[in-house]
Amino acid sequence: MTSPGLFISIEGGEGAGKSTVMAALSEALAAAGREVVLTREPGGTPEGEAIRSLLLDPGNQLLPETELLLMFASRAQLVRQLIAPALARGAAVVADRFTDASFAYQGGGRGLDMGRIAELERWAAGLKPDLTFLLDVGVAEGLARARSRGGEPDRIERERGDFFERVRATYLARAAAEPGRFRIIDASQPVEDVRRAVLAALSAWLGARA
Repeated sequence: MTSPGLFISIEGGEGAGKSTVMAALSEALAAAGREVVLTREPGGTPEGEAIRSLLLDPGNQLLPETELLLMFASRAQLVRQLIAPALARGAAVVADRFTDASFAYQGGGRGLDMGRIAELERWAAGLKPDLTFLLDVGVAEGLARARSRGGEPDRIERERGDFFERVRATYLARAAAEPGRFRIIDASQPVEDVRRAVLAALSAWLGARA
């Protein structure tokens, strides 16, 4: 019988180090015998990647409501085309962001109604991650890391520091409200320490499920 799928999301502000954690989780889950499916938001499907380009292009002047609906349009496609089928066959799906990002960025950052976002979560997404890693780092440090990568900042990266402070506060509030799902990781630590903390939390969570 196929074992149940696992849905793990990685959340955090700019420069939190999500890519490093994704790689560590993928390696650990594959070593445990799981099929691993990696994806990102917005994006993850051809249609979602086209939406991602619209969302991140700094030349686009999107209203907050437009931004929110585009995020969920990409998410609806991703869930039905990729995530749900993978979970049904017992795979482990690891996502770089999921619906918590909409609460943090469009709710906390943009000030849109949280109840409306919850309605979209129920209708367009229809599921929540089983486990969410919140990589928490101070806004100034995270932005400095992001800018050190070089290249032009995208439309969202160009926001002011107070926007990202609201994003961080919303993430932390959501983690406090759902301690069973969230694991907060201090992402200001050296990369190897972050990796160890994530893998230890994953191991403990999987052990509790067994």
